[in-house]
Amino acid sequence: MHTIVFTPVRRPPPRSHAPRLLTLPADRRLTQRLPHRAPASGRRPASASPRLPRTPAPRHPSARHPTRIMTSTSAPAPAALSTPRALARLLPFARPVLGRLVLGAVSALIASLLALGIPLVLEIVVQGPIASGDPGQIVWGAVAVLALGLLEAAMVWLRRWFVLAPATAVEYDIRQGFYARLQRLPVAFHDRWQSGQLLSRMMQDISMLRRWLAFGLVLLVVNVLTILVGLVLLFRWHWLLGTIFLICSAPLWYTGYRFEKSYGSLTRQSQDQAGDLATSVEESVHGIRVLKAFGRGKHALQKFTRQAETLRETELRKARAVGLIWFWLVLLPDIAFALCLGAGIYLVQLNQVTVAELVAFFAMATVLRWPMESIGFLFSFMLDARTATDRIFEVFDEENTIVDPDQPAAVTTPRGALVFEGVHFRYQDAAPTERDLLDGVDLALEPGETMALVGLTGSGKTTLTTLPTRLYDVTGGRVTLDGVDVRDLSLKELRTHVGMAFEDATLFSQTVRDNVLLGREDLDPASPEADEVLREALAVAQAGFVDELPDGVDTVIGEEGLSLSGGQRQRLALARAVAARPAVLVLDDPLSALDVDTEALVEDALREVLAGTTALVVAHRPSTVMLADRVALLEQGRVTAVGRHSDLLRESAHYRHVISSLELAERGAGGVAEGHAPDDPGEGDRDPDLRESEVTR
Repeated sequence: MHTIVFTPVRRPPPRSHAPRLLTLPADRRLTQRLPHRAPASGRRPASASPRLPRTPAPRHPSARHPTRIMTSTSAPAPAALSTPRALARLLPFARPVLGRLVLGAVSALIASLLALGIPLVLEIVVQGPIASGDPGQIVWGAVAVLALGLLEAAMVWLRRWFVLAPATAVEYDIRQGFYARLQRLPVAFHDRWQSGQLLSRMMQDISMLRRWLAFGLVLLVVNVLTILVGLVLLFRWHWLLGTIFLICSAPLWYTGYRFEKSYGSLTRQSQDQAGDLATSVEESVHGIRVLKAFGRGKHALQKFTRQAETLRETELRKARAVGLIWFWLVLLPDIAFALCLGAGIYLVQLNQVTVAELVAFFAMATVLRWPMESIGFLFSFMLDARTATDRIFEVFDEENTIVDPDQPAAVTTPRGALVFEGVHFRYQDAAPTERDLLDGVDLALEPGETMALVGLTGSGKTTLTTLPTRLYDVTGGRVTLDGVDVRDLSLKELRTHVGMAFEDATLFSQTVRDNVLLGREDLDPASPEADEVLREALAVAQAGFVDELPDGVDTVIGEEGLSLSGGQRQRLALARAVAARPAVLVLDDPLSALDVDTEALVEDALREVLAGTTALVVAHRPSTVMLADRVALLEQGRVTAVGRHSDLLRESAHYRHVISSLELAERGAGGVAEGHAPDDPGEGDRDPDLRESEVTR
């Protein structure tokens, strides 16, 4: 393996032609940073009021100007590179195997030169044995032609032997580097990009580059050199014949230039549209239950058909462009043959060219015909490879804004003190008139304390939970763990100390054991200690159902865990967070998919686990609030109240409104409209303790 340093170059992601079928939960918003991307679906904040004035919070040295607004008028991408310079960006990947690629090109060149030697042998045979009528010498001429053919075939085999293994090695390295890059890029990047676009780059585009290196590049270089050497030999027999052939060949180069201009844009459209098509297929497969439940299969098919038809039309335009250049590639050599034949007969009559030279000339022209005709195909191949390179490096060039500090700090013995100091957050594509999603949040969690986050939809609860693990970075203020800014810790150490369970439980197509122990790289999955951790985590999450699976904890669950129920997936996700044994545990409504009885059992087990762990819990059920030592009330991106549940019930009308809405939603009686709390009826109207018992019973 080798290390490659990529210079960040901002390039626009591909144009999206299809909206996503599925939306994200509240507080999750997809962003659109660049003008060539259609806005991805997602829920925007409920309020779009002008941003309130605030005192700027001190900026951290690692901040990368996240408050810069990226709209449709964002800075354009750098000027497009020429095709050779664009393809030259592959050189760092090809350098380790460059020697074998060169040997492959040399083998191909020798094969072409051997083919050019056959007309020279014919000239000798016609001038000598045929002219003198010596059949014995003719046999030797045939043997010489056969030997040249065998050597040419051997060189072609060597060319393939030299280049195939290096080309697949380059493909492997690019694909591995691409995947590693996807893992390192921040969540904000994945919010903007459709998964189908990334998948098409990972598979089709990288495979295209392997075929280009193994076949297209070598043949393009060799065929151009073959044509040049062949033209020199044509001029050797007679300058007039060579000039005619050259003049007839000249339009090919102009046609190739025009072809590059038109075909290049069509290739980009085609590959982007293929990515959109892959996205639609992926979304339809993952959302098949939703499509069937709502009877939208026909609608999805119509959408897919429209995209497939658009791709088909683009491919037809590409085919017409290729067909046009092939027309000239076939026609011009035929014209050259006809003109050279007439001129050659005339020169023979003038005794300026012998019959042997004329035969050799046409034999040479025939050998050159395939290299000349292949130029069009190789040009289109080169442009396909160039487009694939551009698309791949759009991801490699994407700036990674969430990185390890140059000199990471360390928290040797984490206590779990988590503090939000004047935290502000806004997405990069937010309009100047939009308020910050988090607007000066101050919140402190003591070691071992459980804090519940409560608020209406769009208040910023989920956004706040993404900051301790640096899924996103704050745009103002800071988040500290035991007094150390989380941006001063290495990502690996930070995410070892801070664990997270999401509302939308994501499982991988692996065994139950591998899914639950995902965050425990320090354990051998087959060790007794790992088994003990696994069993404890499953017990806390009330995930005993795994023992009823065909192979128990070694059962491979389906893709994304879709073979399990929503509650089962959520329990395994909770077990995964518990198994990590972090100092701080962030739970984004981890019990939403559980029934009441299971939830009660999980809550009892969680109380024991949370007793020694600092926990930040997003609560969408009144019962979840009761797990917390204290409750933080969020309202329009601000913490407006912090205290015990009973105290907030007495003191905050908005808190009572939020808790009431949660209870109504849990009972299935419908939600309370988002907005401000109703007017406070007054502290003397009802007994606070009675109110608390009614709300939390």
